[in-house]
Amino acid sequence: MLKFSANLGFLWSDLPLVERIHAAGAAGFDAVEDHFPYDTPAAETRAALAETGLRMVSINTRPGDMAAGDFGLASLPSRVTEAQEAIAEAIEYAETIGANSVHVMAGRSAGDPAEADTFLNNLAHALRLAGAAGVDILIEPLNPRDAPGYLLRSLEAAAGICQTLDNHPGLKVMFDCYHLQITGGDLLTRYRNHAGRIGHIQFASVPDRTEPGTGEVNYHWLLPALQAAGYEGFFGSEYRPKTTVEQGLGWLQSLRSATLAGP
Repeated sequence: MLKFSANLGFLWSDLPLVERIHAAGAAGFDAVEDHFPYDTPAAETRAALAETGLRMVSINTRPGDMAAGDFGLASLPSRVTEAQEAIAEAIEYAETIGANSVHVMAGRSAGDPAEADTFLNNLAHALRLAGAAGVDILIEPLNPRDAPGYLLRSLEAAAGICQTLDNHPGLKVMFDCYHLQITGGDLLTRYRNHAGRIGHIQFASVPDRTEPGTGEVNYHWLLPALQAAGYEGFFGSEYRPKTTVEQGLGWLQSLRSATLAGP
């Protein structure tokens, strides 16, 4: 049976984080994940997780000043101190609440040739901190339509970073089906090619990023196929509801019982 994580950055986003965790538990999700939980004290988040029996799969490092155009800091040569402070904060928060992983956000490229090395150096720093905390580090390729200028744009580039960092066991790739469908498709084959490096899978309908069940990706086939190909984790539902979360949750039970049919 497939297991699903509610992405609380998009689902019940009008509620405080503690209430979103409880809403996810009441809706029948198996776990949760969040983008930026830092306005809520870690002790309160940990208590809500304990009360619901849910696990926090992942959180992101702070993105910087999004109003000024920031979307991550870890590749920006002029902001290494700020990036490493965000990494340390995220790992400490994740350790406190028992989260599996921290997604280190690369940031938008300004064309500086030092950006790639800065990102590698900050990831190496993150891996040193995360290893002591028992937390994995995630990197995620984003499509240029939703995240124009983002440094990390392809699954293959993310795999290359893992290789450059000696395939460190604590460094994994976020395989977001929505982003990767837009930047190449062929999702099952690409997953198989990089399965050992995949730490978490997310999904949403393509191209509108709403509830699964419409659009160009058949998740009733794909998600069981990914599980059959070796994926054992949660599938993160990172979508924007068309109306209310509850009105759009028909997919949850339908996909939970989906089984692989056909080649």
